[in-house]
Amino acid sequence: MIKTEDRMNKKDVWQTVLAELQLNLSKANFSAWFNNTKINKVKKILKDRQLIEIGVTNTYVKNTIEARYQKQIKKILDRVTKFNNEIKIVIKQEQQTSKTEEVGPLFKIDFEKEERKAFKKAVVTSRLRKDFTFENFAVSSTNEMAYAAAAAVAKNPGKTYNLLFLYGGVGVGKTHLTQAIGYKILEQNYKTKVVYCTSEEFTNEIVEAIRSKSTQKFRQKYRSAKALLIDDIQFIAGKETIQEEFFHTFNAIHAEGGQIVLTSDQLPHEIKRLEDRLRSRFEGGLTVDVQEPNFELRTAILLIKAKQKNKVLPMDVAQLIASKIKSTRRLEGFLTRLISQSGIRNEAVTPEFCQTLLEKTPSKINSVKRAVSPKEILEAVASYFNLKTGQLKGPKRAKPIVFPRQIAMYLIRTELETPYMEVGHLFGGRDHTTVMYAVEKITKLLSISEDLRLNVASLKKELWGSV
Repeated sequence: MIKTEDRMNKKDVWQTVLAELQLNLSKANFSAWFNNTKINKVKKILKDRQLIEIGVTNTYVKNTIEARYQKQIKKILDRVTKFNNEIKIVIKQEQQTSKTEEVGPLFKIDFEKEERKAFKKAVVTSRLRKDFTFENFAVSSTNEMAYAAAAAVAKNPGKTYNLLFLYGGVGVGKTHLTQAIGYKILEQNYKTKVVYCTSEEFTNEIVEAIRSKSTQKFRQKYRSAKALLIDDIQFIAGKETIQEEFFHTFNAIHAEGGQIVLTSDQLPHEIKRLEDRLRSRFEGGLTVDVQEPNFELRTAILLIKAKQKNKVLPMDVAQLIASKIKSTRRLEGFLTRLISQSGIRNEAVTPEFCQTLLEKTPSKINSVKRAVSPKEILEAVASYFNLKTGQLKGPKRAKPIVFPRQIAMYLIRTELETPYMEVGHLFGGRDHTTVMYAVEKITKLLSISEDLRLNVASLKKELWGSV
């Protein structure tokens, strides 16, 4: 440490003091009281004592530092210099210095830059994709419940819903939402321990830990997580050792008030060979269905993905693609191909060019789930609730009829993308506002009612063979 006036570098010492103060003060306070401050001079008094004169720009700053921060400054200076220091705050205008004298302080730290670097490192360490954020997630009626639940979890991890269970088919956005939660948590506090993996990776790590006799290290990694995000949890079913380990991991995180997010292509009660104790815990959280994207959402996804690739996709082209391709994963794949072919051929991305490329796309890319008519949905809902289709379409407003009727309206509108007025016509010429109310009501209830989610999932499975 520097112990004499001759060897003391005033700038270095003062920047060390400022760096420590900045860690303990708000940005506003630090900027208000310590901008344009410096050590003017150092005067030795006795063998182990010295006077340090600190220059400030006005009386208000001088009085505030003396009243609030002088003791803290002295404590830091005593430790850094190994002297018993007397502090004197004086008002002294900044002197003009030549360019050769304007040397940047050695200990100056750009804390915002350091925090950004630390945040980016945390994202990489947690194995999250930087493009899988809430800002890049397109929302529509088919996924707004899942989006709202994920956003609530990210805002208050471990408090809003200790467990969030997202289920749905392939390519509907489960992984995007899951990683967006982790990304947001780190954005709020990059020091939070977030662990993301697939169930396959979780399984492989356990096997490797057992083989290398490092199970303690494995447990420390997962059980100390403040947010554990696991994709495709259904794949641990039937694996006794894996389920045993995950059960204890789940309990450890839950006990500490941590956040758990799981995704699956099935509801908890549908996962075969899943231990009852795990099934019970999965069903104890918030279960939300992430549905297949409708036409509007697919269009929005294409526009967002194109923007991420620094390309402008014309609306008519996006709508053309969205009308032909239903899977979000295939949408992105086709978009990449479209942009690539446009660049190679040096052609503008027009509907005609896009149509030509679509015609050359393998037919399986255009495959969709089984076509279902509004009549089939009406019949399925009526049968499920022991009613007749005439009752659903009729004028009666008794609750045992109204609620199934609203479910049928919801399914026809969201699954078949039928216009509101046309849906109203199917139900005895009802006004489109009645249909809008029904869809909004069911959408809202699906976010809070497990019974309704199970009913809708069962109806979808009956109609399309899967949820």
